[in-house]
Amino acid sequence: MSTENQGSGGGGQGSGEVYEALLRVSQLFNSILDPDLLLEQVMDEALKSVNAERGLLVLTDEKTGVLEVKVARGIDQAIEKEREPQINTDKHGPAGNPESVLIGVHPWSISRSRVLSEASQSALKEVLSRREGKIYLDARSAFPAAQSIIIGQVRSIACVPLVCKGRLVGAIYVDSRTDKNVFHDDALRFLEAFAGIAALAIENARLYQTLASESSQLRAAMREWRQFPEIIGRSPAMQAVYELMNRVIPSDAPVLILGETGTGKELVARAIHYSGPRQAQPFVAVNCSAIPENLLESELFGYRKGAFTGAVTDKRGLLETANGGTVFLDEISDLPLPLQPKLLRVLQSGEVRWVGDTRDFTVDVRIISATNQSLSELVKARKFREDLYYRLNVVPVELPPLRSRREDIPLLVSHFLKQTAERQAKPIAGIEPAALNRLLRHSWPGNIRELENVIERATVLSVGPKVTEQDIMLTPAESDDLKVEGSVAEIEKRVVLERLKQFSGNRTRAALSLGISRRTLLNKLAEWKQEEEQK
Repeated sequence: MSTENQGSGGGGQGSGEVYEALLRVSQLFNSILDPDLLLEQVMDEALKSVNAERGLLVLTDEKTGVLEVKVARGIDQAIEKEREPQINTDKHGPAGNPESVLIGVHPWSISRSRVLSEASQSALKEVLSRREGKIYLDARSAFPAAQSIIIGQVRSIACVPLVCKGRLVGAIYVDSRTDKNVFHDDALRFLEAFAGIAALAIENARLYQTLASESSQLRAAMREWRQFPEIIGRSPAMQAVYELMNRVIPSDAPVLILGETGTGKELVARAIHYSGPRQAQPFVAVNCSAIPENLLESELFGYRKGAFTGAVTDKRGLLETANGGTVFLDEISDLPLPLQPKLLRVLQSGEVRWVGDTRDFTVDVRIISATNQSLSELVKARKFREDLYYRLNVVPVELPPLRSRREDIPLLVSHFLKQTAERQAKPIAGIEPAALNRLLRHSWPGNIRELENVIERATVLSVGPKVTEQDIMLTPAESDDLKVEGSVAEIEKRVVLERLKQFSGNRTRAALSLGISRRTLLNKLAEWKQEEEQK
């Protein structure tokens, strides 16, 4: 601690007031975890505590070591040189000076790049190099040539370093333009104690921000790769599905899962339920095609005793059983037409009526449905109610067929091999390349369910440590490999046109099944049309 042109006098505070002030700022600073808000409070409290009029707070950048102006009070219009100020006083700075630190320009504030006057630069340079506070009782005598002192009529200056655990964090600069507020030794002692508290609080806030950022990144990474461990696949087509699932999970919006047979629609429905806010409540799956039409209504809605022959007791329906949770209606396209308005009523108002009853009651369920058919085509054929279709199709999630995500086949094979080997107690170590190549070439009309069956059969037949090509048995109907006659362009065109035909001209679904964007598909169609016209 040193004083330039030292004089007598006090800061106007007794020791009791000083302790109370330090306690107050300590409690204040330690309650703030937002670094930006904390810096503003540090600057304001420093000015208020010593009755200063203007001030600067500079911090060391953790990566570059350059000191940046973070907060300025009352000196945005300070007189100074137009050059970028640099003070080589960081002991690890480029100048090689053993006490060297760079003072640079704040990267996001042009105005604050001009707040460092000759006087403030000189004061900061000395304080940072010595790492101890200093006051200038008579700034005019200390800096006789500084225009900022003359024009700004600065009377007194105080400057203290911010040091935490032996590391230079930054510095606080304050000045006064009146004879009433000349800084003396007691003000400097207070600022040095104040700076110690502030430096520790700033480091804690920085650390908290770093940990919060890392925690957020870790949670995001875990959501990306581990949120749906039961669903195997990292292909771009599946990543698009995961992104859409993440968006719909927090809501209660009805979801319609579209996809061919065997693509894992129920797995997706379960993942949405068990990753969302209803995860602690029931998940009830209903296959609309597996229950006879005359029984489906009583299964879904429940019935009163005596409602029909065999109804000897009251029975709750599956919608009531799932109250608070999720009902998954698989093969929704097979829901009989007479039941469709009753399901529509559940979606609209949550009202349910038992078969054979006259009273309604309300259930709180989320409806997730699935189909391998085009509901829009069924609506056109008057086999499915249009209003129910729009209620179910709030958020469509389309699952790509396995032939459109071949890069996922090795992951799926490894997963199924491990499962079946454990179940059958066979020491299968993996699959030979030739066998895997055969699986990669297959068209997989039965999708993932077919692949699982093929792997289970191969595990049973395998006699060695690895599944061989001879262990892979595909029925003649299954073993039609992809036809690859013609050029790459011809094959691409043929595949795209066949896929459009498969989806009845629906370009969005065709593009998703191919693993490309709709725009890419439209561009290809336009290109081929132009080629035809030029022939």
